[in-house]
Amino acid sequence: MAKFKERWNIKSNWQLFVIIVVFAVTGSTAAYLSKPILSTFGISKDTVSAWEYYPLYILLLFPIYQVLLVSFGFLFGQFSFFWTFEKKLLQSCGLGFLVNKKRTLK
Repeated sequence: MAKFKERWNIKSNWQLFVIIVVFAVTGSTAAYLSKPILSTFGISKDTVSAWEYYPLYILLLFPIYQVLLVSFGFLFGQFSFFWTFEKKLLQSCGLGFLVNKKRTLK
């Protein structure tokens, strides 16, 4: 646990506990919400093959997880941690342009 605290610049065990809870709740909620969203579009294990269903499920899961992570982070009082985490994650996936600070409206 000390490794996480050092890596994430966390001061207390309580903050680490809250962050771990947010990750758990976010993952479970994203997985739970993805199935009904797919079924809204008529996509289920019964209507398409597993080779089509699971890639679509994973593709849908990713953006839902990202939005929920920041949302639950806010609700649990850890918005700044999760916003920083989110920006780093998106940059490592090559999607850093989505959270680029230097955006300007012309």
